[in-house]
Amino acid sequence: MPESVNTYHSIVPLEWLGPHERRKSLAGWSSFVYRAIDRRDGKTYALRRVEGFRLLHEVAFAAVEKWVRLSHPGIVKLKEAFTTKAFGDHSLVFVYDFHPGAQNLYSAHIAPDPMASGPRAPWNLGHPNAKPIPEDTLWAYIIQVAGAIKAVHDQGMALRLLDVSKVLVTGKNRVRLDCCSVLDILSWNPTLSLELLQQEDLIAFGKLIYVLGCRDVNALEAAPKAIDTLMRSYSSAINNLAYFLLSKSNKKKTIDEVWVKLAPRMATETASLFSYADTLENQMMAELENARLVRLLAKLGFVNERPDFSREQRWSETGDRYIIKLFRDFVFHQVDEMGNPVMNMGHVLSCLNKLDAGIEERIMLVSRDEQSCLVVSYKEIKSCLESAFQ
Repeated sequence: MPESVNTYHSIVPLEWLGPHERRKSLAGWSSFVYRAIDRRDGKTYALRRVEGFRLLHEVAFAAVEKWVRLSHPGIVKLKEAFTTKAFGDHSLVFVYDFHPGAQNLYSAHIAPDPMASGPRAPWNLGHPNAKPIPEDTLWAYIIQVAGAIKAVHDQGMALRLLDVSKVLVTGKNRVRLDCCSVLDILSWNPTLSLELLQQEDLIAFGKLIYVLGCRDVNALEAAPKAIDTLMRSYSSAINNLAYFLLSKSNKKKTIDEVWVKLAPRMATETASLFSYADTLENQMMAELENARLVRLLAKLGFVNERPDFSREQRWSETGDRYIIKLFRDFVFHQVDEMGNPVMNMGHVLSCLNKLDAGIEERIMLVSRDEQSCLVVSYKEIKSCLESAFQ
């Protein structure tokens, strides 16, 4: 493993293969995926390396520039591509955004779990214990993939590579198309018809639906059985869409026709997205509250009990700092009538929120020896804290 490749360092393989294993998954070329950090921006990226590839036509990289400019939430963003000898051979490297914890659709829904004895154990729906992917989940995948295909086709390009191993699951029911632009270089051919390539994308889309619906990568090798399985497991809308994508017709299909068929489902998907957005926003608001309180606690910690400041041994025990110390005891060191510690999180949060707001409410602060008693407002305590912290 090289220490660095181009501007990328800290390279770690994401696919662990044995010394004699080779993955022939990209137009017959061995392909490996690594995680690396770009020294230019400090961000983590995914590097897909095609082993033993010699670039014969520099013009093929023109397609890469188009993909670099394309940004869509349903597509793993391509940053750049380059050739290198850093791995000890002629390699072609594609650099994509890195999505931690992502797995492809094959691993998520089709590959058997060796530790499972239930629905994850069988290879496909032919097994009596197998369960289909929930229809809502399948619809979410279909709509996201259709959106990505439309974005690509609208830019005058074609995916050319769409199957369950090249679609990443990056969150709950969240997918992104991977390996975009790879075949534009590996199988570069300027004579290929864009219209034909886009038709092949739609056919691959139809196959993807059958493979997911049957949970079997070889589902269409027995087409009648696959059609029957899909009909028994899912609604007529999914069946009609899959049939439309794979049916032969003299008229060329377009992704816009697919979206017409998806329109009835969009209300449900849009509602689901809004609901998810609301959930995330509520969680973020809670985290925002936590951040405010943490900043307050940090300031209190910096000031309280500081042993020496500006050659003043008792700096934290005098002036405004003494009020802050008494407030700390008021918040965290409450005791009951028997002298036992009171662990009241509600009291702590209430006091800190009032301090952060700087309200006019007044409280009585008493020293530990009960010889000193001060009545101050949260606004005054906040001013003391800010003054001491500054």
